[in-house]
Amino acid sequence: MTAPLAYRRILLKLSGEALMGSEDYGIDPKVIGRIAREIIEARDAGAEVALVIGGGNIFRGAGLAANGMDRVTGDQMGMLATVINALAMQDALEKLGAKVRVMSALKINDVCEGYIRRRAVRHLEKGRIAIFAAGTGNPFFTTDSGAALRAIEIEADLLLKATKVDGVYDKDPRKFPDARRFDTLTYDEVLNRGLEVMDTAAFALCRDSEVPLRIYDLSVPGNLMNILRGQNIGTLVQGRS
Repeated sequence: MTAPLAYRRILLKLSGEALMGSEDYGIDPKVIGRIAREIIEARDAGAEVALVIGGGNIFRGAGLAANGMDRVTGDQMGMLATVINALAMQDALEKLGAKVRVMSALKINDVCEGYIRRRAVRHLEKGRIAIFAAGTGNPFFTTDSGAALRAIEIEADLLLKATKVDGVYDKDPRKFPDARRFDTLTYDEVLNRGLEVMDTAAFALCRDSEVPLRIYDLSVPGNLMNILRGQNIGTLVQGRS
C-alpha cells in the first residue's frame, strides 16, 4: 500500500533559467519534458499541483530597466515572458496526457484564462495542473512574490522553490568550499542571518501567512516526489524563533 503524501496541495516555483538547460537562451525541450514528467508523477500520486514560472530565460524586467528602459515597461515585458513559458509548460504537460490550465494575472483571453482564485482552486480539486502566469500582474514585483501570493491564495500546504543548488547555505557554496547547508530554518533565522532565500516582499508574505517554504535542487531527478513523501531534501523554512 502506497504511503500517503506529506503534502496535499503544493505550488512549485520554477525560474525561467531552469528551462534553458544547457542552452544560452529560451527553452530546452529535454529539460521541460523531464520537469513535466516529474510534475505528472506528483499529480498521479495524489498531489494537487500549481506552478509559477519566471521569465528570465527570455526577458528580465529589472535588467532591462537597469539598461535604460522604463521600469514599468520592462516589467510588463517580463510578465509576458512568463506567459510564454507557461504556455510551453502547458504544451509539454498536455503531450503527456495531463489536463492543464494557464491562468494569467494580465488579461490575455485569446491565449489563456484570467486568474480567478476560486476557479484556480476548482481546477486543482478536479485534478488539473494550474499554471499561474504574469506574476502578480503589477510592475515592481518579482515572480517570487507572485508565487508566494498564489500559494497563500490557494492555501497551498507547501511552497517549493526549485533552484540550481541543493538548499540554503550560510555563504555561496560555489565560492566557499566550507559553506554549510541548513536542513531547516525559521523565518526569523533567515532574516537575522541575512540569507538570500527569496526577495524581501515574497519572503514577508510567506512569513506573515506562515506558508512553509522548501528550497531544493531541481536538477536531481526524483527530488520532487521524495519531498512529497516527506523526505528532508534541501532546506525547509517555517515557523518563528
